[in-house]
Order: sequence, then C-alpha cells, then structure tokens
Amino acid sequence: MDSTLQERARATRRSLLEAAALLFAEQGYAGTSVNDISARSGRTSGAVYFHYASKEGLALAVVKDRFATWPGLATRYADRAEPPLEKLVALSFDIAHALAEDPVARAGARLWAERDTIDAPLPDPFALWTTATTRLLAQARTAGHLADRVRPAPTARSLVRAFFGLCTLTEALEGRTAITARLTDWWLLTLGSLQQRPDPAGVLARALRRRAPRAGERMVGAASGE
Repeated sequence: MDSTLQERARATRRSLLEAAALLFAEQGYAGTSVNDISARSGRTSGAVYFHYASKEGLALAVVKDRFATWPGLATRYADRAEPPLEKLVALSFDIAHALAEDPVARAGARLWAERDTIDAPLPDPFALWTTATTRLLAQARTAGHLADRVRPAPTARSLVRAFFGLCTLTEALEGRTAITARLTDWWLLTLGSLQQRPDPAGVLARALRRRAPRAGERMVGAASGE
C-alpha cells in the first residue's frame, strides 16, 4: 500500500474511532449501532466493518486509544521539581479535565462502566494510575511530606477509587462543569490526612498555580468555598 493510501486509511480509521467515541459517550454501548457510527462519521457501514470488524472491536479500539495517551499524562510531571503531593494534585486535575472534556476519554470511562455488556475484554484503566499515585506517595514519604501512618500502596488504591467515583458522581448529579470545584473540595479534605504537617490549602494553591488551565477550563481558587 503506498503512502497516500496508508494515510487515507489512517484518516478513515481515526474518523470512525472519533465518531464511535462521541456516540458511546452520549448514548452508551448498547444505545449505539454500527449504522449510527456510519452516519456520524460520514463513512459507509462497510468501512466500519472493514477497519474494525465489529462494534466490539471499535469499543476496544476507543479504550486502547485513550490508554495510549495516559502514560504521557502520567509522566508529564516526572522530571519537574515540584513536591510530590503537588504533582499528584496537579495530575488529578489534568485527568479530571480529560474525563470531562475529551470525547475519547469520556467514552472510555463509560465503556468501562458498561463492560459487562461488551463481548470483548477491556483493559483495566486504573492500574496505571494506581502505580503512578503509589510512586508519588512514596516520593512524598522519602521527602518527609507524608504522615507516618500513611502507607503509599494501599493509600494509592483508595485515592484512585475515590477520585474516579468523585468524577462519576459529580457528573451524574451536578454536570461536568462542577468537577473542578468538587475536586478542590475533595483535596482540601484529603490532603490534611496525608501530610506530615497539614497545609492542604497551600498545597492545592501551589499545584493549581503551576498547572496551566486547559482550553475551556475554569479554575477554582483553593479557598474559594465554591
């Protein structure tokens, strides 16, 4: 296949994947048909089956596409000099913004929640984040920032599960625009129990100050009370 045909095939696959992601995020897996994906993408249903073989294959591709970008997000702060807990807070806002605004991330989260209805094994989306959180907590312990009673690995598991639960329930009850404020509230509550010398408002303010807001994102001050 020459380079022009390869590029055209890649563009078609991407168009189909993005159309499927939008529909999965909006309507769920069961509520989306191959014909819907065909109509949204402007491609034929034959093109869908040629590139992905089945709706299950498209769902798996959407999840894997999102996971392919997660490592870059997880390592964004790896070589920076901020204290580990500030990195963890900043990273959480990056993830929350992606889950609120990125159609592929939103579709991946919804497909994972609906995984029992999909006849294909979906990869675990939480292992990478648990590992990254464990690493940052271990660094915080080494730096003397972590309370003596806090153990990095079990604490990371609890934080990751609580974080994704917070994102899911906030969207369901208040809508996506509320996530920054609710995540701010959560960190103000949580950081005090993690830190050796509690200063949750200070950590949160510094983390948000160093983190550039993404397009369309409204930042909430650490002590705003929103």
